[in-house]
Amino acid sequence: MLAGIDLKSMTIEELSRFLAEMGEPKFRAKQVFSWLHQKRVLSFDEMSNLPAALREKLKESSIITSFSIVRKLSSQLDGTIKYLFELPDGEYVETVLMRYEHGNSLCISSQVGCRMGCEFCASTKAGFIRHLTPSEMLEQVYAVSRDTGEKVSNIVLMGIGEPLDNFDNVLRFLELVSHSEGLNLSHRHISLSTCGVVDRIYELADKNLQLTLSISLHATDDETRSSIMPINRRWNIEELLKACRHYTDRTHRRISYEYSLIKGVNDSREQALRLAKLLKGTLCHVNLIPVNYVEEAGFEKSSKEAVYAFQKTLNDKGINATVRRTLGADINAACGQLRRQEIVS
Repeated sequence: MLAGIDLKSMTIEELSRFLAEMGEPKFRAKQVFSWLHQKRVLSFDEMSNLPAALREKLKESSIITSFSIVRKLSSQLDGTIKYLFELPDGEYVETVLMRYEHGNSLCISSQVGCRMGCEFCASTKAGFIRHLTPSEMLEQVYAVSRDTGEKVSNIVLMGIGEPLDNFDNVLRFLELVSHSEGLNLSHRHISLSTCGVVDRIYELADKNLQLTLSISLHATDDETRSSIMPINRRWNIEELLKACRHYTDRTHRRISYEYSLIKGVNDSREQALRLAKLLKGTLCHVNLIPVNYVEEAGFEKSSKEAVYAFQKTLNDKGINATVRRTLGADINAACGQLRRQEIVS
């Protein structure tokens, strides 16, 4: 990481205290915050309403987090854009812009690598390096907006990393991205995906932030889930679903259950019936996803017939289930693949 105070990770209140120590009036904090989060400048020289002397002091003491685009892949099928960003310390993360009729959704990363060890996920294969700072999560949003000139209307914390493993930084990111003097994005337009860090789900529920919680479930019995998701050995399905019910009770928000269908592993009618039983009576939606190919795992996608049979079984049992539309298929838009190519090349 570069040396210096990370201004973009600061709240206005923290900026005010920081600038007061420099002898600056309180209103300067709002000005600096606006330059960072509304105008999204990359240098202190651009902060034209600040005195030159203050800009020089900020240059000496502080940094403005910025990335360089290492690779940018644009889908010819649906306009999806996948970015590989190089961070200030030379590490890499991926960000994916997905275009829908209702607006642009951005899938961002929360860590460099991941330590959750899910067998079907490319993001975890190279191991965990470090957490992303709030400014590094924000900069993914800002960098894509600068590059495309387009507004991001929805954010999905579903890229590289486990967001609830980086809990404090993610909470600060959520605070900053929704601030009225910044991007001002409602938490209702943000989804957070977790593989099931149960203690943090309880903490998140108590925050009552009104974001959408997505649970990577991927199996309906502990033996199967533990074999593909090591976190299930710490918190089993029963404990996870209990936490999810608490989340719904506290927030009144519907939970989305992500279910990657793996041929011969979790795509049987028996598994579909068991999933329907597990979720019966809960405020939920099931998002069915044909699994992405990861060389080390060797898992195969379920057939289209198996996917839609699984969906029909759930729907027939009263569980709202849809099949996720594949975006960016021609650019390998699933997370983790570009970073792995870069670090092994």
